[in-house]
Amino acid sequence: MALLEDQEIQDRLEALAGWERKGDEIVREFKLQDFVGSVKFVDSVVEPAERMGHHPDIGISWDTVTVSISTHSEGGLTAADFELAAQINALL
Repeated sequence: MALLEDQEIQDRLEALAGWERKGDEIVREFKLQDFVGSVKFVDSVVEPAERMGHHPDIGISWDTVTVSISTHSEGGLTAADFELAAQINALL
């Protein structure tokens, strides 16, 4: 899968609510009600990630879930990262 150019990354971010670029990743913090809500949200991410064979880095801090996505095998951002981010957004 080809790495995206900076302008294409910016264009895709503008169309993807809540995500921002941090180096070679796109990152979003999700605010949930509590720890149980956070864990349930993370559990809901499993299905689209497994279906795509593309797995994000996830951090849980009580009512906040931080999701970071990058195509590690390519060393940066690809179309698959934005596809997974859109699927994660749709879970809310």
